[in-house]
Amino acid sequence: MAEATLPERVEAWRQKGGLEEFRGRRIHTFFQDGDGPLLVLLHGFPTCSYDWRYLVDLMPGRAILAFDFLGFGLSDKPRDHSYTLSWQADLTEELICRKWGNRPVCICAHDFGSSVATELLARDLADELRFDLGSMLLFNGSILVERSNPTLAQKLLRSPLGPLAARFSHEAFFRRQFASVFGGAHPMTDQDATDYWSLMTWNDGNRLGHKLVSYMDERVIYADRWHGAVSRWQGDLNLAWGMQDPVAVPAILDGLLEMRPDLPVTRMPELGHYPQVEDPAQFAQVLDRSLAASGTSL
Repeated sequence: MAEATLPERVEAWRQKGGLEEFRGRRIHTFFQDGDGPLLVLLHGFPTCSYDWRYLVDLMPGRAILAFDFLGFGLSDKPRDHSYTLSWQADLTEELICRKWGNRPVCICAHDFGSSVATELLARDLADELRFDLGSMLLFNGSILVERSNPTLAQKLLRSPLGPLAARFSHEAFFRRQFASVFGGAHPMTDQDATDYWSLMTWNDGNRLGHKLVSYMDERVIYADRWHGAVSRWQGDLNLAWGMQDPVAVPAILDGLLEMRPDLPVTRMPELGHYPQVEDPAQFAQVLDRSLAASGTSL
């Protein structure tokens, strides 16, 4: 079947990256060489590395790795795959080692990516990580899933009706759901909705939603492992939060600080679930301060 035509903006992002193979799957990967440590950007659900397009432009001299997790964006979307966070963490490790070797790495992780990131913290604590993890910034992720407020789409996909909900997903419903997670000061644009729908539907990826959303169940299953990693990891760990987020609500941030009151945190009062898309310049400043605090800013 011929591939669909992507919007010009998305096609430009695709051309900036390339395909890396991992365990027989093709992964869309953006890598920008530059000054280190390498900044690794882990995206959320249900979007992809396109989330970072503005941030990349604001950091031209920095070494950056951003990729689409399997099942997302422009990466392969196999129907027969079990989409576990452990597999995605293996992928993250491999791409980092492939592109950067054993030099120091900083990770910035959002939403779904924050769960992959906490698995990496757990591996580092067990001395099982294949790269040198120097610092990490987590933002707007439902790490404490019991405190989260999933969207209607997420609830449907997790329910027994999940396969049916995925099969009959359509653009109008997606636009309403996606718009609802943006902050009022920086609402979703029509361009954003068009671009992200094209990425979700690339290779019929929207039909996989019920499989991809299983990460929320894993957050429950592996809560002790991942929460313990946040509590015990001794590297430079920072938090940032868009306080208008209706999904990864501020109560999650409060819970993380209850677990570990000493964590540095930056609150972004006017931003919602996608700070890096809503106000890229502000988020770049937050990220740079986090990197500076760990001694790794440009």
